[in-house]
Amino acid sequence: MYLAIAGNIGSGKSTLTALLAEAFGLKPVYEAVSENPYLEDFYRDMQGYAFHSQIFFLSRRVRQHLLEINGAKAVVQDRTVYEDALVFAKNLYREGYLQERDWRTYMDLFQSVAPALRTPDLLIYLRANLPTLRRRIRKRGRPFEQGLPEGYLLRLNELYEELIASWDLSPVYVVEADRIDFVEKEEDRAALLAALRPRIQP
Repeated sequence: MYLAIAGNIGSGKSTLTALLAEAFGLKPVYEAVSENPYLEDFYRDMQGYAFHSQIFFLSRRVRQHLLEINGAKAVVQDRTVYEDALVFAKNLYREGYLQERDWRTYMDLFQSVAPALRTPDLLIYLRANLPTLRRRIRKRGRPFEQGLPEGYLLRLNELYEELIASWDLSPVYVVEADRIDFVEKEEDRAALLAALRPRIQP
């Protein structure tokens, strides 16, 4: 079983990854945010560091897949390589932060490696609106995330909806994270785990 958790910045992916790992005996694989040497520079200067940051995330995600996911029996992943390419990199291209040649180079690399990567058995999408994202970003307190423009988060949400609408690699389970507060409320956590159990342990 390979579960993948998808969602915008601050939607609760890491929290849900940890909950599912503990509840169902899955190996958690987390996003390499703290390891990205370009990330703080990127949030300060998206034009200058977009390509560098996205290539780093792509390389780490591919490494995770090859070493920790492709051969694993039971694993849950915090964010997928598909989001890197079809949400974050695409947004940077649309907004003009990635030049045409950089975008084409990035997508050529992504499309070259994607066939070698295991696809999820279930994609869990955390849908959250701007107030929920802002509240959770403030709470976790990463300094470089605090000044993220609202428009940036909203455009990412739009691309997430495009991705989910066209997703055909696995079943999708949508969690309305504005209404289901599995981060703060024990009863919501229990209800969500109960709803997911038949899909994860049929």
